[in-house]
Amino acid sequence: MLDIKLIRNNPDAVKAALGNRNQDTGVIDRLLELDKVWREDKKEEEELRAERNKLGLAISEAKKKGADASQFVKRSGEISARAKILTEEVEKFEKDIKDMMLMVPNVPDASVPVGKDETQNPEVRKWGVPKKSSKDALAHDALGEKLGLIDFERGSKLGGHRFTVLYGQVARLERAIANFMLNVHTGRGYREVWVPEMVKREIMQGTGQLPKFAEDLYKTEDDMWLIPTAEVPLTNLHANEILELKDLPKKYTALSSCFRREAGAYGKDIKGMIRQHQFDKVELVKFSPQEKSFGELEGMVKDASYILELLELPHRVISLCTGDMGFASAKTYDIEVWIPSQDRYREISSCSNCTDFQARRANIKYRDRDGELKLVHTLNGSGLAVGRTLIAILENYQDAEGIAIPKALQDYMGADRIDFPK
Repeated sequence: MLDIKLIRNNPDAVKAALGNRNQDTGVIDRLLELDKVWREDKKEEEELRAERNKLGLAISEAKKKGADASQFVKRSGEISARAKILTEEVEKFEKDIKDMMLMVPNVPDASVPVGKDETQNPEVRKWGVPKKSSKDALAHDALGEKLGLIDFERGSKLGGHRFTVLYGQVARLERAIANFMLNVHTGRGYREVWVPEMVKREIMQGTGQLPKFAEDLYKTEDDMWLIPTAEVPLTNLHANEILELKDLPKKYTALSSCFRREAGAYGKDIKGMIRQHQFDKVELVKFSPQEKSFGELEGMVKDASYILELLELPHRVISLCTGDMGFASAKTYDIEVWIPSQDRYREISSCSNCTDFQARRANIKYRDRDGELKLVHTLNGSGLAVGRTLIAILENYQDAEGIAIPKALQDYMGADRIDFPK
């Protein structure tokens, strides 16, 4: 959530930032109108409260002297009636302002390239050279059928479209990938956490999933929500807490299942496992002092990319332009891995600095060197999406006999190959 003071003091800059994100800028004018009325009512409420306090003293003094206090009592009654109306109006305006603010995205950092959509995302760097293409590589769904270890038909029978069943060595490979990722990240300073995969409404609101993206989420009848990513519980670990500067940055990693309706993805990635309603992901989350957060973002991108380097998978890093950024993000890098069957790089990680946007919602602060309380900056990124890493390995490591296992995973697998059935 943005700071209302930022909107009051720099409305044109905020509107320009929202315009660069292809967002409605009229919301800022509506917010300012509500805020103006709220401040006027709040001021009058405070003035009346001060006057009533003085009248209370005057009434008390008059009674002590046996003087007539009726005019003071009458005015006090008028103030009470007006104050009641004002209090109700102030509470209503506060709720309306908060509800509106919850729908306004973060402001992009000045370093973010301005652009309309994903076609204007500049490439930052590449690693590795693709060795396979659609001319000499089967897609992962065809490979899974040939191996007899990926079952889309039974996945659909069990859960419907966009669910998959994995068997045997492919299921083992999925597990090996997740364990490998966690071990690498914990070896680089992240603390492993096991988190609930079902959380309360306010936890979803704390990271920006609610109320904006309710249609993309799954929930239970008692208003518990299935997480779309472990970012949600990890970030809210410190909701309503004050952290100490000496403990920052805090770095967490977690493996979780993720649940997404993919409401806006109709017709996209129909075949295979690229886009699923349930998938596993290793998440990275950081809590940073404000002045160090963009450096921490660069480090997070390197940590996520390092997994792909160890697996020797060609990939690239792109910087998302203003028109392609996520709701809570002030700056985002996507890491894309080479998918031979599609002759293109596909997103496997998105690393974002959300600055104080989530911390304001979740009330996460720290005490700086001068003892001043400030909102932390929160960062999150995939480290990585396990299913998409599986896809990339199957497609990039296939040969005439089956699938070679990357050297980094062989000890986790207890094997160096998955061969096609004879």
